[in-house]
Amino acid sequence: MGTGSWGTAFGMVLADAGCQVTLWARRPELADAVNSTRTNPDYMPGVELPENLRATGDAAEALRNADFTVLAVPSQTLRDNLAEWTPLLAPGTVLVSLMKGVELGSTMRMSEVIEDVAKVGADRIAVVTGPNLAREIAARMPAAAVVACTDEAVAQRLQTACHTPYFRPYTNTDVAGCELGGAVKNVIGLAVGIADGMGLGDNAKGSLITRGLAETTRLGVALGADPLTFSGLAGLGDLVATCSSPLSRNHTFGTNLGKGMTLEETIAVTKQTAEGVKSCESVLDLARRHGVDMPITETVVGIVHEGKPPVVALKELMSRSAKPERR
Repeated sequence: MGTGSWGTAFGMVLADAGCQVTLWARRPELADAVNSTRTNPDYMPGVELPENLRATGDAAEALRNADFTVLAVPSQTLRDNLAEWTPLLAPGTVLVSLMKGVELGSTMRMSEVIEDVAKVGADRIAVVTGPNLAREIAARMPAAAVVACTDEAVAQRLQTACHTPYFRPYTNTDVAGCELGGAVKNVIGLAVGIADGMGLGDNAKGSLITRGLAETTRLGVALGADPLTFSGLAGLGDLVATCSSPLSRNHTFGTNLGKGMTLEETIAVTKQTAEGVKSCESVLDLARRHGVDMPITETVVGIVHEGKPPVVALKELMSRSAKPERR
């Protein structure tokens, strides 16, 4: 459900693993283009799609008899979209989240939003996350991922459904940890992008990545996640890929801000959703509700949403009181 870059790329993975895949497109003309040209001209131009992948603009058709319903829409639109789709869901379908965000207002993770709206148990909700830059996946470059579900058997079913020679999924039952790793790394990706745009160097980048991982782990532990999750693909793996690659939307967005572009100018030149731009507020809200200190996230919110100049925000971040590393 969703024909953006990651939805299309993961659809290719499922098709390459032998599944019959239907992509739902909000615009019927895009579905027609996918079927007639065997490409997604808007989000994956030039990438030939497998023959066992087709598209439709009809949500009911896409959802009919689906073993897995994969949700690949912007995180802040999930609730409204899923409310429309819930009456159409196939009985027993497993709802799979590809989204990496925290809902504004409710501070719910995406699996929590799914459970709340679709009224299904956690054993029917799975998450796919990890260092998965869509353009590289679509080029069938080697990648690993995490398939998380509280029910190990369901995670294994999905693992089998998306395991290909170039895409290697691992299972995990720590859904909260996997989701928080994916959501917070977008915020840290913005921070590293801003630092890169300001020309602050690799020491700054390494420091932000490491301290960003510490922030993520603190929040995860406060919410009951396994701290080991954050040293794995859903934590460190995804964080490094996002903070290091020009293919990362959040890193690119941050770089433009660091170079001096305004928020409005940066949004205007960004064709796809950079989840961290909105989720940084909800992540910070979630942290404050649980008494967790997240200074890098707070700095990003100040720059992105409060108009604080990056130079001023950097000075404030660097002048914080000294403390032990493991705090």
